[in-house]
Amino acid sequence: MTMELLGVTVLWTFLYGYLIVASIDFGAGFFSYYSAVTNKKHVIHKIIERYLSPVWEVTNVFLIFFYIGMVGFFPETARYYGTALLVPGSIAIILLALRGSYYAFSTYGAKDNKWYMLLYGGTGLLIPAALSTVLAISEGGIITENGERIEVDWTAFFGSLYSWSVILLALVSVLYISAMFLSYYAHRANDQPAFEIVRRYALFWSGPTILSSLFVFYAISQQNPQHFLGMLDVGWMFLASFLCFVISVYSVWRRRRLGLSFLFVLLQFAFAFFGYGRAHLPYILYPYISIHENFTNQTMGTALVVAFIAGLLILVPSLILLLRLFLFDADYVQGKYAKKG
Repeated sequence: MTMELLGVTVLWTFLYGYLIVASIDFGAGFFSYYSAVTNKKHVIHKIIERYLSPVWEVTNVFLIFFYIGMVGFFPETARYYGTALLVPGSIAIILLALRGSYYAFSTYGAKDNKWYMLLYGGTGLLIPAALSTVLAISEGGIITENGERIEVDWTAFFGSLYSWSVILLALVSVLYISAMFLSYYAHRANDQPAFEIVRRYALFWSGPTILSSLFVFYAISQQNPQHFLGMLDVGWMFLASFLCFVISVYSVWRRRRLGLSFLFVLLQFAFAFFGYGRAHLPYILYPYISIHENFTNQTMGTALVVAFIAGLLILVPSLILLLRLFLFDADYVQGKYAKKG
């Protein structure tokens, strides 16, 4: 494996980690607000709160690593994406700040305020929609280079079928991943009423998730035929993703092996995400940025690869330790610590 390929693989792994952890967080926020609107907050909110309390602080670490690494490995991305993401990136940062304010204010007793709950639930959908614009832009046809000037054609972006398909997939995937995890978590907590509610959410959002995935396939064939052909070359990865989807949904439907079910959700998105990334290579931004032509110098690249692999080896075990000490602790998962307090 070349240094360029190793570097982009490490970055893609960080982005995959953010996709999973953030999806659970964002989806839980929406479900928390939805439960309040439908008068079911008393049933599922405690499960959601027990998950978010120890985890939300580390969610954005994956995203920070990814963006720093992207600019470090491929410096030209700062010039191109810096212009393209000025608007959606700024919106995402503002929404992340507002979401963080909810966590801060909820600590001091404002968690039952309906406006804070609306803010919390709304940002859970708006943030992934804003961040998903990166994938749409990366396919080409949106950014044009006029000499030294980078221009973004927002008319082409909003008029592109692929742009809307990616945004749609981001929204429904967030809700699907979160509902599948919360189903497992509620089942582990022996909270049957909460489990039945989030299980219905998981089964409901499984359909739109697979349909929107097919929609993305069609849209990308229109937007970037070269990338679509690359996806067909690694078609086995998408077939494996679909098989994992079937197994995970079947397990939730049968109410059996919920932990194994969520493991297959992780595999489902791993196959699809890395299959998409593999087919996109060698381009990071079609047709301007290639991993071979725009990679940093070998000395810097080696140092970054070592540093980011070390970061991955520290971050992932730390997250697992956090989950074992808090999230999946036998007493914590059933809310016994809260009762003792």
